[in-house]
Amino acid sequence: MNRIPRQVFMLVIPALLFLVPWWLLVFTTTSGAVCWALSALFVLGYIGLPLAMFTGHGPKQSDTAALIGDTALGVMWVLFSWSVIGTVVRTGLIIAGVDDPARSRIVALGVLAISAVLTVWGIYEARRIPRVKTVEVTIPKLAPGLDGLRMVVITDTHYAATDRLRWSERVVEIVNEQRPDIACHAGDLADGSVVKRRAQVDPLGKVQAELGRFYITGNHEYFGDAAGWIDHMAGLGWQPMHNQHEVLTRDGDRLVMAGIDDPTGVSLPGHGPNLPAALSGADPDLPVILLAHQPKQITDAVKAGVALQISGHTHGGQIWPFRYLVRLDQPVVAGLSRHGDTQLYTSRGTGFWGPQLRVFAPSEITVLILRSPKS
Repeated sequence: MNRIPRQVFMLVIPALLFLVPWWLLVFTTTSGAVCWALSALFVLGYIGLPLAMFTGHGPKQSDTAALIGDTALGVMWVLFSWSVIGTVVRTGLIIAGVDDPARSRIVALGVLAISAVLTVWGIYEARRIPRVKTVEVTIPKLAPGLDGLRMVVITDTHYAATDRLRWSERVVEIVNEQRPDIACHAGDLADGSVVKRRAQVDPLGKVQAELGRFYITGNHEYFGDAAGWIDHMAGLGWQPMHNQHEVLTRDGDRLVMAGIDDPTGVSLPGHGPNLPAALSGADPDLPVILLAHQPKQITDAVKAGVALQISGHTHGGQIWPFRYLVRLDQPVVAGLSRHGDTQLYTSRGTGFWGPQLRVFAPSEITVLILRSPKS
């Protein structure tokens, strides 16, 4: 029974991605041999995309197939999205009395031009060094000695088939330039095994933070080698926060730094989020900063009286308009938000997953400056 929905998904989603652009760009604008030739290309794409995705991300884990499939997926998502918009525009032109073939050609050329520009720009945005985003957050119980504490957050680096060693080294340089007191990686470190991806991850060992470097698992670790990545990050000097906390002290004042597993961790014995265990023994009078990969984990954070939760996972939607689908699953897509007495910061992510595109969802390295209300 579990295989049927997956098979349907693998067929229906690509069908939608190819059908709408085919109708708008081929069926309405061409005829005869040209129509048949272009239609054949769309059919090949429809067959090839799921095949490349399965070969790249399935049991074989072919990096070449993953690159081809991911790139095709991103391009087709952009083309599909703007074809939907183009269909609406085409309807408007019909109402305005614009006849074919001008109507269909105008819309098709517009969709192709916008899609091409956004694809090129999206690739640049995904592969560039992330911009630094600085946000001040007032923490009610934060003592004056901790005022101005600098937390540098990276998340969703997704080291994968694309070799981003130099990118990784540059990200570490930028992180260190921010003079972090605390460095955090909020999950989705890499896609694949430690053996295949460690070279891209190893520069993180050079991150410098006086009060500590903390790492939690995201959902993608549990699609691969979560236990291996936990051990590897520990070997690089990062503290994996596997449902646990640490008390950090500066100038005699203290706060609690905690972290919990991603919900997908329940698939691995001994894993899965357990906030009560993470906070067991913590002084209730101290403010709690919690690393939790998914924003929707805020529900438990509010109940536990956490001051600030730091999350990633959403990528800010990564390729517009996917953010609106993300919002169906998560309470927040990006930025600082308040949930009762608990604040949540959701990063758009430092890297990218799958398609090497970011459209209207720029990556970020986040500097959270903690402020005491008494300062």
